[in-house]
Amino acid sequence: MNLLRQWSRDLALGVRFAFAGGREGWVRAVLTAVGVGLGVALLLLSTALPNALAVRHDREEARTDYAFSAETLPKADDTVVVAHVDTDFRDKRVRGRLLEPEGPRAPLPPGLGAFPADGEMVVSPALKELLSSDSGKLLRERLPYRITGTVGETGLIGSQELAYYAGGSGLARHIGAGDVYRLERFGETDPAPEEPDPVLILLNIVVIVVLLMPVAVFIAAAVRFGGERRDRRLAALRLVGADGRMARRIAAGEAMAGSLLGLVLGTGFFLMGRQLAGSVEVLGESVWPSYLDPSPVLAALVAVAVPTAAVLVTLLALRGVVIEPLGVVRAAKPSRRRLWWRLLLPVAGLAMLYPMVGQGRENGDFNQYLVVGGVLLVLVGVTALLPWLVETVVARLGSGGVAWQLAVRRLQLSSGTAARMVNGIAVAVAGAIALQMLFAGVDNQYTEDTKLDLGRAQMSVSVPDGTPLAATAQKFADTKGVRKVTALWEGYFGDSSWKTENGPALAAGLTVADCAALREVAELPSCADGDVFVLDGDQFSADGPKLNKPGKKLYIESSASGVSTEATWTVPAGVIEARSIKDPTGTRRGGFLMTPAALPENLRKSVSGQVYLSIDESVPDAYEYTRNTTASVDPLAYTATWSATRTSNRFESVRTGLLVGAVCVLALIGASLLVSQLEQLRERRKLLSSLVAFGTRRRTLALSVLWQTAIPIALGLFLAAAVGLTLGGILLKMTGTPVSADWASVLSMTGIGAAVVLLVTLLSLPPLVRLMRPEGLRTE
Repeated sequence: MNLLRQWSRDLALGVRFAFAGGREGWVRAVLTAVGVGLGVALLLLSTALPNALAVRHDREEARTDYAFSAETLPKADDTVVVAHVDTDFRDKRVRGRLLEPEGPRAPLPPGLGAFPADGEMVVSPALKELLSSDSGKLLRERLPYRITGTVGETGLIGSQELAYYAGGSGLARHIGAGDVYRLERFGETDPAPEEPDPVLILLNIVVIVVLLMPVAVFIAAAVRFGGERRDRRLAALRLVGADGRMARRIAAGEAMAGSLLGLVLGTGFFLMGRQLAGSVEVLGESVWPSYLDPSPVLAALVAVAVPTAAVLVTLLALRGVVIEPLGVVRAAKPSRRRLWWRLLLPVAGLAMLYPMVGQGRENGDFNQYLVVGGVLLVLVGVTALLPWLVETVVARLGSGGVAWQLAVRRLQLSSGTAARMVNGIAVAVAGAIALQMLFAGVDNQYTEDTKLDLGRAQMSVSVPDGTPLAATAQKFADTKGVRKVTALWEGYFGDSSWKTENGPALAAGLTVADCAALREVAELPSCADGDVFVLDGDQFSADGPKLNKPGKKLYIESSASGVSTEATWTVPAGVIEARSIKDPTGTRRGGFLMTPAALPENLRKSVSGQVYLSIDESVPDAYEYTRNTTASVDPLAYTATWSATRTSNRFESVRTGLLVGAVCVLALIGASLLVSQLEQLRERRKLLSSLVAFGTRRRTLALSVLWQTAIPIALGLFLAAAVGLTLGGILLKMTGTPVSADWASVLSMTGIGAAVVLLVTLLSLPPLVRLMRPEGLRTE
């Protein structure tokens, strides 16, 4: 009990010194609080992320409007027909839905108070703002509806989401032909969700550890601001009767005071950032402020852990310091740092990860505790090795110019302080390099070649059944920015009715187009309007030649539920044989080819269109003009922009989460480094003023400050690259992926780290100039 009382009294005395110890005391406390507060804000953000992700997922689930059952619901007074009419506008996705209620009890999607009438729409706040701006002119042409309201927050997954609901009519006849569904409720989930992927789970875990580790390092560094001035105050305390242990506890109390104030500032920073989050979008992702609601348990853990860590870090920092009444032994040459125990940390981390080498995704989930512990120890090893590396290297640096000598001597006297400044960024870069290696290594497992021929087309348009052939192709040909149009109308023939239980035994495709377009899918010996061809050499089936029997009756598949009867076609005599070649999608088609004049009238409403477009990308907004034409052809027509590869949505979401988190961590790195740099300059104010008074040029001092930053950061980035490559290699081994260094990522990550430090150094030059004035010699 006496010991607890003594600790409480000494810590309280330290808190009092922090705020009542004059200008020096509260300035140091404020600097510490700002550094800690920035870290606390990011920690609170991380505690809010699970809730934010859960709310986004719940809202996405609540507005789900797919019919996962193969059976179509019958029309009733409690059903609604929903058509998906998503589109893209420049680099943003626009979520669009057409709604047609079929009775008074039709379910409303979340966020709507009533169904919009035909010709009207309800839009998200972000879309309303875009449509009212000059930049949204082309999008307004695509959405010819009158705005009658806004979608509520419950119907949107983010504050900057572009979405609208519009009234529609006659949608029921398209059910089954595309993304058109009859629903009796919103929020129906897929009965067969995707199985969890162990590699993606591993990526999530490593991302979280890598992003949070630099935050902890910065907080630990922030509580040690003003170490040299604090040591002199502790020596004064010894002079008035305090023993060594009491002095250390008082120092811990000062650090705790700064951390407690940092908790207050951090909460304020978080609340301000929370409100700001509702008006910004990072890499296409946005949230509502209400999403960022920290978990009470995790927030309480942060509130307890930060002051506790401040006390422990301070006591640990003073463990080798002898505080005497007339000074501090630290002012003498410090003993050399030992290397052996510093190597134990990364080696232990690698040992924890080693049992999972070669596990891959076939052998179950990775052990989460071993992954977290292993990655954590490897990254902590960076913070342990960097002070030794800086001390060892600067001790061997030779002579040079005045600025170089000033910088080197300062680093030799306080290499630990210099290492602390760059510890956080070294940890961040090491983790980023490892993650980039892991992402690059497994990327091909989640990315597939689309096999689309981008040399022949860059966009495709899916047109519903019954759309006029020639008029549609001409509309696209007249569109600004379109160089070439390949319009192909498609259907399927069967040798018996499609309505039977087992369907037809033989089936073959039907492609209708003019001669120029047909030559994109087949080698034609000759072609004139009215010709019919049968294809040989297709890659999926050979049923076309089997059905090519003059007089044989074929049934065309009708995909629209509004068609009550099947159309039939009798194979004529004189069908020409042709050789199939790869079409723009990379597929060899089969079945029959027809020119427009050969297509009977009864088949025209049973074929749907695929239009392939070659775009002149030198025309500004060529893609937007094409999408506008698509909307004018039919609201249900769908435009797709082609790319050479397709990436898994789940993999892409993890990568996006990493990039968003990296932006936040880089902002913290920059802000914390700037605070740390200003604190270092403040402590050396008298020394800088003295050097200027003795004739040292300000340019020389500014250059010396740059060298003092550049040398440790160069060593830190070198160490980060080595550790990052090692950690990335073992993570790749764990996933069963061949190890290869992604040197472009290594160089880019180290370059970003160096750029952040350079920017911070440049921002610190104006305060440096002010500190070099003669007033800096004034003392109390």
